Amino acid sequence: MKLKIAVLAGDGIGPEISEQGVAVMTAVCEKFGHEVSYESAICGADAIDKVGNPFPEETYKTCMEADAVLFSAVGDPKFDNDPTAKVRPEQGLLAMRKQLGLYANIRPVETFDCLIHKSPLKDELVSGADFVCIRELTGGMYFGEKYEDDERAYDTNAYTRTEIERILHVGYSYARRRRKHLTVVDKANVLASSRLWRKVAQEVAKQYPDVQTDYMYVDNAAMRMIQDPRFFDVMVTENTFGDILTDEGSCITGSMGLLPSASIGEHTPVFEPIHGSWPQAKGLNIANPLAQILSVAMLFEYFNLQAEGQLIREAVNASLQANVRTPEIQVEGGAKYGTREVGQWIVNYINA
Repeated sequence: MKLKIAVLAGDGIGPEISEQGVAVMTAVCEKFGHEVSYESAICGADAIDKVGNPFPEETYKTCMEADAVLFSAVGDPKFDNDPTAKVRPEQGLLAMRKQLGLYANIRPVETFDCLIHKSPLKDELVSGADFVCIRELTGGMYFGEKYEDDERAYDTNAYTRTEIERILHVGYSYARRRRKHLTVVDKANVLASSRLWRKVAQEVAKQYPDVQTDYMYVDNAAMRMIQDPRFFDVMVTENTFGDILTDEGSCITGSMGLLPSASIGEHTPVFEPIHGSWPQAKGLNIANPLAQILSVAMLFEYFNLQAEGQLIREAVNASLQANVRTPEIQVEGGAKYGTREVGQWIVNYINA
């Protein structure tokens, strides 16, 4: 198979973890006889500094011409600490999602037995937790009408029936491949947009009688994720709720550095870790590359290359079992490994 991959390393630790993701992908392609080519493009703060646009036209073209995008992270403190900034790195991420029509974000939350002790929750609560959050990605407050002055500001949380229906169908397709349980998360007791979500969800649920569907307010869902994360199989929710809940879900595993994601929709799919750019760690060789590497596994699986994805997952599990880990998840007294060393260990495992 021939694959053309757009590589958007972005900001902060992005280039470091991107390098490891590309190395792992190259090793897998060589092992399975695939032909892969890469085209790098700028985004985020890096692109603002170079061309004044966090998602320039040339980057958009590179993404559209690729089979998939391997994305890393955007963000920089000089923008975070300046509330008057008119252009921000995160606007590039939103622009990429909108222009590529990436309306569905798939974020799996799965625990690793050897890392359960790193979770802030009790072992008996998180052991065996395994669910997927399907987050609507191009609607809601992040893209609705906005206004801001010194006295008043608002963000409009707007949704259409079509937007809700299509993300629900994605959720049900995942539920059918898993444990056939789907939870719709909303705030229908307060928000008009959520009442439309629930109305449409109740209609769509009738098309999937083989899937158990339940409905949960977002505050209850946040609490249930901490009390009983094993309750969930597939969770579907709107943009803002999904952003918050998936970050909460990352705590279940013990590190945001372990969770990959895929964003799919109308055009080129994007595969990325859920963590941010962590600018404080830039250049220190301490960032965990596993979420980026597992995003490569999701990329292969998207193209129905299951054996390739499974080999990466096997390699990641083997590295964790061997205590080849970056500092935030290393066992006490364990050997020190950096971003490059973990990535190289996984490449060596694949090549063996």
